[in-house]
Amino acid sequence: MGVAVSDGSGQEFEVRLGAPGHGGFIVGRHEGRVVFVRHGLPGELVRARVTEDRGGSFCRADAVEIIEASPDRVPATCPVSGPGGAGCCDFSFATPAAQRALKATVVEEQLRRLAKIEREVTVEPIAGDPGEVTGGWRTRVRLVVDAAGHAGVHRYRSTEVIADLRCPQPVAGALDGVADRLWTPGADLVVAIDGDGVRHIVELAETPASGPAGRPETPRGASRGRGQRPGRRRESSPPVADERGAIRDRAASRKSAMNAPREECVVEGSGRVVEYVAGRRWELSATGFWQAHRGAAQCYSDLIAEWSGLAPGGSGWDLYAGVGVFAARLAEQVGQTGSVTGIESARSAVADGTAALGDLPWLELRSDRVERWARSAAGRPDVVVLDPPRAGAGKDVVAAVGDADPRRIVHIGCDPAAFARDLGLYLDAGYHLAELRAFDAFPATHHVECVALLDR
Repeated sequence: MGVAVSDGSGQEFEVRLGAPGHGGFIVGRHEGRVVFVRHGLPGELVRARVTEDRGGSFCRADAVEIIEASPDRVPATCPVSGPGGAGCCDFSFATPAAQRALKATVVEEQLRRLAKIEREVTVEPIAGDPGEVTGGWRTRVRLVVDAAGHAGVHRYRSTEVIADLRCPQPVAGALDGVADRLWTPGADLVVAIDGDGVRHIVELAETPASGPAGRPETPRGASRGRGQRPGRRRESSPPVADERGAIRDRAASRKSAMNAPREECVVEGSGRVVEYVAGRRWELSATGFWQAHRGAAQCYSDLIAEWSGLAPGGSGWDLYAGVGVFAARLAEQVGQTGSVTGIESARSAVADGTAALGDLPWLELRSDRVERWARSAAGRPDVVVLDPPRAGAGKDVVAAVGDADPRRIVHIGCDPAAFARDLGLYLDAGYHLAELRAFDAFPATHHVECVALLDR
């Protein structure tokens, strides 16, 4: 038994770990309570130290000593995310194959629990990635700046900044020199390596209306632009269902901070990234949304083209379209006698996509909220593609898609729980799950990208 603390934090005890849970932890049980343990693997006997205990049926803990190790354990590849560290790499201490197996187990459990789907899932490396290493894949990095001006990452489940940039996720050269200079305290940094290999660094500092930092001095050689809302977030740690009430205020404050207006300073590069998918070129804001994994956009685009079933003269919708990467593939398939509509709420993304796709006049990208547009959309598309934010499409959007009665639906999701809930709604609307693939688009983390094909 460990030393008791009034709120449970700091208590230590031995616990045998069971199955993985959704969120980057392994589930254990101690004295009748569930313990969500990070830094452990199924079957291991660990000494766990409680990190958060709000009472009730569960607490959180870190595995601070491995007493009986899993054969899947290897030396951790990320020095930043150990016990008490950052939340960047949940499973850097497991073999790549073991990481994918953990994610597959979680997807299977969420499908079973939320959609009543019994299905064996295999998590694959992104096409072109051999899946043997778990670093050097991320082309987009968002950092935070501490009060002393040092760039870093947040400590797990905390706003505290760890000024350590040794996480192995970014592609080579992405963070070179970033730790060697001072930045505006309280700012965020967006670092992007684009398809031409050019690095762009954009500092997003709080404006007088959004925070105490005020209008920062423009760094020498930097250009200043209007504050923008960041690209849609797809990788924040998801809450477990029975703790949502306890962390609602914290989640709301983080969301408010993420969406607050920011003063944008381009420190390196042009701030306009160039990207290529299926032989096409896009130019977009470095702070806009693009898939984090260097091969993800091409991988998903190819799969959508394979699954769409479109022929010349057909029609399709691309909902949550971004700059139109998937809409472009659909438009190429239907040709001049067909039609494709893409819906995206970010006007800047629609403008960038429209500029890139001028040779496809039968493709229309429209700026609107998917929830609003879908309620009044007319016509019956042959296929609907959806790539919603991590919260999922939700019942209203799924109902509107079902009412449109497409022959096929391709649904993409980066959160297994939200993905499973949406799939359950499609099944209730009379659709059948024809295909499902899962991709390790975020190696060393607990995140996984799932793609489903549904038909009547």
